[in-house]
Amino acid sequence: MSSSDEALNARHNEKAKKRQAARAKIMADKTQEKGLLIVHTGKGKGKSTAAFGLVARAIGHGMKIGIVQFIKGSWATGEKAVYAAFPGQVEHKVMGEGFTWDTQDRERDIAWARQGWEEMLRMVRDPAYDMVLADELNIVLRYEYLPVEEVVAGLSERPPMKHVIVTGRNAPDALIEAADLVTEMVQVKHPFRSGVKAQKGIEF
Repeated sequence: MSSSDEALNARHNEKAKKRQAARAKIMADKTQEKGLLIVHTGKGKGKSTAAFGLVARAIGHGMKIGIVQFIKGSWATGEKAVYAAFPGQVEHKVMGEGFTWDTQDRERDIAWARQGWEEMLRMVRDPAYDMVLADELNIVLRYEYLPVEEVVAGLSERPPMKHVIVTGRNAPDALIEAADLVTEMVQVKHPFRSGVKAQKGIEF
C-alpha cells in the first residue's frame, strides 16, 4: 500500500470514528418506545408500497397486523395473496368497490367508507393488534366521506404501543398535526406519463 493510500485510509477511519461518536451521542437520549401514527402522503408513487413494507417487517417480528384498504377494492393485488399466507397474523379487509371514478355513486362510497372505518376502529381499539394500516384513508377524508375530526379522535384511542399507518394523497392538516411521522412522496418521474400501464409487482 502506498503512502498516499495509507493517508487516505487514515483520514477515512478518523472521519468514521467521529461519525460513530456523534451517532452514539445522538442515540444516547433516544430511550422512549411508543406506538406511532405514521402518514404517507404526497403525489409521488410509493405511499402504499412503503406501508406494505412496514407490514412485511412487522410480520417478520411476529406482530399481529390489521389492514383496511378503503379504495382499491376491485384490484387483485399481490399483497392480498401474500397476507393470505399469514391467516392468524394478518387480518386484511378490502372495503369498497374500486376508485371513486369507477363507482360514480357517492352514497355507496360513503357507506363503504363508513364500514371500513368501523373495521379499522375495531382494530385500533383492540390491544391484540400491534399495527393497523389504513390504506388510502386520506382519499376518503379528502372527499369528505368521513369527518376528519372523527377519524383523528378515533386514532387517538389506540393503545400506547400500537402503530397506525395512514396512506393516500392530500393528508388533511389535522391528521398531519396528530401524526408522529409524516412522509411526503414527491413525483419526479413516472412511466405512466410515457404510456406505460400499471404492472404486476409494481403497482399491484
